[in-house]
Amino acid sequence: METITVKASKTYNVEVGSGLLTTVGARLALLCPAPRRVMLVSDDTVFALWGEMAVTSLEAAGYTVTTFVFPHGEASKNTATLLNLWNAMATAKLSRSDVAVALGGGVVGDLTGFAAATYLRGIACYQIPTTLLAMVDSSVGGKTAVDLPAGKNLCGAFSQPIGVLCDADVLQTLPADIFAEGCAEVIKYGYIGDKQLLAMLETPFQNDPVPVIARCIADKRDVVEMDEHDNGPRQLLNLGHTGGHAAEKLSDFSISHGAAVAMGMVMAAKAAVARGICKPDVPLHMENMLRRYGLETECPFAASALAEAALSDKKRRGGEVTFVFPVQLGKSELYPVPAAELAALFSAGGAK
Repeated sequence: METITVKASKTYNVEVGSGLLTTVGARLALLCPAPRRVMLVSDDTVFALWGEMAVTSLEAAGYTVTTFVFPHGEASKNTATLLNLWNAMATAKLSRSDVAVALGGGVVGDLTGFAAATYLRGIACYQIPTTLLAMVDSSVGGKTAVDLPAGKNLCGAFSQPIGVLCDADVLQTLPADIFAEGCAEVIKYGYIGDKQLLAMLETPFQNDPVPVIARCIADKRDVVEMDEHDNGPRQLLNLGHTGGHAAEKLSDFSISHGAAVAMGMVMAAKAAVARGICKPDVPLHMENMLRRYGLETECPFAASALAEAALSDKKRRGGEVTFVFPVQLGKSELYPVPAAELAALFSAGGAK
């Protein structure tokens, strides 16, 4: 097992290993000793696979467990589900000393984290990510949110968890396309600032994912500790996300987050070449890497439509969007881009 300590407004450990889910009750008890009430939040797909194991472990540790299970998918990450979760917490009589536990992918983690941050003005939240994408990205760093009709993650809060438990064994049940979308976020860290990770990814890591997961979490930890509230270096983690979020929205979320980020990274790299700040070998290397892990790199939407969708992105500040451009293998930089230039940028990135 590997442990990564995050020292932000709250200090907590991210534990990564195999066979950890059966120990969740004992591990949570080290942070919040029983007896307490626990609201275990999951989606219908994940709960059917891992819910009983988690509940059994939590109850064995002395917790009173209530479950809240909602339909899987990005379409559930909305204010209606959030309201239902708040009401479930109230019905279960959770107090400020009780705990919300998120068992699932990014949708579950984001929703549960936001509900915990706001219920009774804040209760503890413990994250158990069950997808590769959630392990390396959304479960760590304290970003919580739900979507609004106008765009993704527009209503949320910064609220660090009390701990994160990544059991690599649960990844064995992931469909190939869901594992691949997590690989997009893994690969992203390499192009942001970890050239050694890119070298590691030349060899498939699915059979031994713990070292790669732990490295990505450590990379994220480093930028979160520098910039917890996303006003500077942490924005580098948005490589591929401006175009990616726009593509997700235009597809009505039929294109998954990881798949959209892969498209967005390639658009950013090609646009950077067009702007003279990146060598042509970077997008070529990026496309080959993403395709190696089963990811599509061509965006099906028009540049003008992507630009319009990007205007509602939370990264926009006034008339500018902070864009992440790769400048060389293993290094990316932040550039302010006027909103009026977005269509031309996406066009230079290969959009129609």
